[in-house]
Amino acid sequence: MKTMRLWFACVFGLALSMVFGWSYGFFVVLLPTFIIARSDYWQWGLINQMVVGIIWVSLEVNFISGFFQPYPLLMTVAVAILFLSKCIAMTKPSSYLFGFTGLLVGSIALNFISYSSFDSEDFTLTLWVSALAIYPICGLAYYLFAEPVQAEDNKSQHGKPQASNAAVQHDHIGLLRQIAMGWTISMLAFVIFQFGDLMDSVSAQASIFIVLTPMTFIGSMAAAKVRIIGTLLGCIAGMVIQLGLSSWANNGLLFLMAFAIAVGFFAWLLASGGVKSGFGFSAMSALAVPLTTAFQPGQKDAFFSILYRFSSITFTVVLTSLAIWIVHCVLVRLIKAPNEYA
Repeated sequence: MKTMRLWFACVFGLALSMVFGWSYGFFVVLLPTFIIARSDYWQWGLINQMVVGIIWVSLEVNFISGFFQPYPLLMTVAVAILFLSKCIAMTKPSSYLFGFTGLLVGSIALNFISYSSFDSEDFTLTLWVSALAIYPICGLAYYLFAEPVQAEDNKSQHGKPQASNAAVQHDHIGLLRQIAMGWTISMLAFVIFQFGDLMDSVSAQASIFIVLTPMTFIGSMAAAKVRIIGTLLGCIAGMVIQLGLSSWANNGLLFLMAFAIAVGFFAWLLASGGVKSGFGFSAMSALAVPLTTAFQPGQKDAFFSILYRFSSITFTVVLTSLAIWIVHCVLVRLIKAPNEYA
């Protein structure tokens, strides 16, 4: 049933974005799937954590941009404090989702707001609506495709938010290294995207934080491989939809049906757990982002956008992996436990 819940959330989210014409429809497609993938039952705490995290970081970003954008040095300091608080939150399972969504959405928002032509109010409102839409989408998914309850103990065990992607609790030195690595990579990404003309590279920017998710060197290297392979699967599916529909792409119903067929396989991967779940989520994001941003039926296709998205994500993941390795080597030498000093 988990596969059906994930599939329904993706398709229903895309349908909502098409009906209401939301500019950033990939948020309403991907955010509910992130919740459903982590829990087999409705969890108020998990959903509230994500929704509050998104709304709160959007307010923080607008505050920082509104007051400090004319002063680059002060803005950099404010962003550094913001990212540090999110990285600290990610080290605790109880606040991991709050920190991760804040770090991811905050970084994307800071990149967009740096462009004078960008409508920050439209983006913020769309983001809030997408966050609030998590409640009805997840509610319907859990209601229509409810998980069979075998026993109360089983329900309580599976109903807890799964912390498989959350940072593993280590000693204080390990936690300090995790925070330092997450903060350093986040700040490097912020500086690069502030100076570069990379407004169309939202997927590449998101890849940085998806690779960074494990907050450890070994976990990030594994996530990098999964991200590239999953992105390739999603891009191939997007191209098949684009070329398969051809002149019928302006038919909204056919477009939605083609997306539903493609995302079904990725929902199964995501529900399988382990490495397959990483493939599934990466493929979903690679499929949803270009089809909800670059593709305009009858006016603009997404073929070249998909090619650019795969190449930019692959390049970014490779550079991010290299940066994580360098930062890891430096931190191991700078931050040591008392018994590591010889």
